[in-house]
Amino acid sequence: AYKRVAAETSVQVASPHQLVGLLFDALLQSIANARGAMDRNDIATKGAAIGKAVRIIEEGLKAGLNLEQGGELAVNLRGLYGYSVQRLTHANLHNDPAALVEVAQLIEPLADAWKQIKDGAAVASQPTLAPGA
Repeated sequence: AYKRVAAETSVQVASPHQLVGLLFDALLQSIANARGAMDRNDIATKGAAIGKAVRIIEEGLKAGLNLEQGGELAVNLRGLYGYSVQRLTHANLHNDPAALVEVAQLIEPLADAWKQIKDGAAVASQPTLAPGA
């Protein structure tokens, strides 16, 4: 219960820039959870973790792209997110841990780069990358 309240509080007080960072963190955690579940042959947990990862990409990261203002960067991110969803689906259907590793390796540099951007600098890119823009 404490973790849920802490997470809800983090989301409520986060800036749009911080929310994207939280989405990246949750995405990578879901992928790690899926890998662990796959290792344990826990099919239900694997499916739930991959489903959560797909929702984070589709409903959070991808839905927040502004293709008009974001230009080529937003188009490229949309393609990367679409590919990531395909690979996650493949991982789920075929119990393929390599596909999970691939998606994590694609997302980690984005997450790291995003965290290096300061909140003030993110205001200029907010319409391009932030959810709800």
